[in-house]
Formats: sequence, C-alpha cells, structure tokens
Amino acid sequence: MSSVIAVRDLTVAYREEPVLWDIDLDVPEGALSAIVGPNGAGKSTLLKAMLDLIHSQSGVVRFFDKPYSKARNRIGYVPQRSEVDWDFPTNALDVVLMGLYGEIGWIKRPNRQHKKRALECLEMVGMEEYADRQISQLSGGQRQRVFLARALAQDADLYLMDEPFAGVDAVTEKAIVTLLKELQARGKTTLVVHHDLDSVPEYFDHVIMLNVKLVASGPVDCTFSPENLKATYGVRAATA
Repeated sequence: MSSVIAVRDLTVAYREEPVLWDIDLDVPEGALSAIVGPNGAGKSTLLKAMLDLIHSQSGVVRFFDKPYSKARNRIGYVPQRSEVDWDFPTNALDVVLMGLYGEIGWIKRPNRQHKKRALECLEMVGMEEYADRQISQLSGGQRQRVFLARALAQDADLYLMDEPFAGVDAVTEKAIVTLLKELQARGKTTLVVHHDLDSVPEYFDHVIMLNVKLVASGPVDCTFSPENLKATYGVRAATA
C-alpha cells in the first residue's frame, strides 16, 4: 500500500524544548488513522508542522510524493475549534464556500453551482437547515459539522482533522464517524488527532502512537497493544 504522507526526521522545538523529536512515519493510502498520545505529546504540533503552519527545526514531509506547497489542493484541514474566530460575521453557508475558493478564486463570487455544492456538503453533515445561521449562534457540535462540510467542499484526497470529536455531543460524534467511514469507502485518506482510547479500535484501522517521539505506527490490530500503550502513556493506560 502506497504512502499518502511520508515524514522523515521531523523535529519541532519551542524555546529549545523539543515538542517532536526525529519523527519518521508513513500514512498509507485509504487509511482511517488516529494520532494518539498524552497531553503535550505533540499531536496537534505534528499536523501543523506537516502543513507548514509552524516552523520545524529539521525534517522533510511529503504528500503524494510532493511538498505541501505543491499538493495543498488535494488536502483538507479541519483545525481545533478553539483556533477559530467564531465571532466573525458570517453564516454557515459562507464558511463552507470558503472550501471552494481554490476553485472559485478570491476575487470572483460563487455562482449557483458552487452554492449548490456547498449546500450538499452541509446536508451530508446534517446542517443544511442552518445554512443561513450565523456561526456565532451555533452550538459547538454544529460548528464542528460546518467545518467538516467546508473540508468536504474541497473534495480533497486527504483530510487532516485536529480533535474533531472534542466537546461534541453523542449525535455529532456518530455523524462524524459515519462521515469518516463514507470518505474511506470513497478511497479518501484521513488522519485524526484523537483522545478517546476506548473508541480507537472501533473508529480507526491505523494508529500513530506519539509522545514527543514516535512510539509506534501501523494497523490498529497489531499496533494498539498494551505494550505500546504503556510506552506511550505509562502503566495506567495499559491496564485501564
């Protein structure tokens, strides 16, 4: 199975303190992959370093055998909700249309077909009736669904999602899982920062176990083991 993401010798430090150290990993094509690890392990930092959102001290990252700058049109990114200005005066439909700006351009206005596609993406995440609602008026779970719809509008081949399940209700979590499975069935690759260890075997087929250094990476069935959990989190996680 070919690699959609290849990371080699990636190191990131803040104030000379390593946050990621000498990371080497591959994400196979078509995988539904989780990044897990304790708080401060560098999970979100890994995504941001891959996407050139933060500076790395060393390392090379390739998407589809290309640097990010030459593959960005094939990549969709869903940031943490805490990183979004939810008071920005815009509605749900306009947020989703932002996912089409690579196609529309930043000067032209979206046409009827663009709006139709955006509405279809909102429908996929159960948010079509909120198309005209200001994002500041949406709940946390609803906001997360809107940002998932924006990523869907890009029709990317690879999706990177930073804690999409954080703070959402059970209905939204189920909707997100269903969406991830549908994307995988369409041949898409998804990499998700995830916290709930109990749901890893149910939701994902590939896992990256991280604690500043890479502990393990591979299929969930053989990688998500008590030994690797202990190495990643300590004794309590392995015996929980």
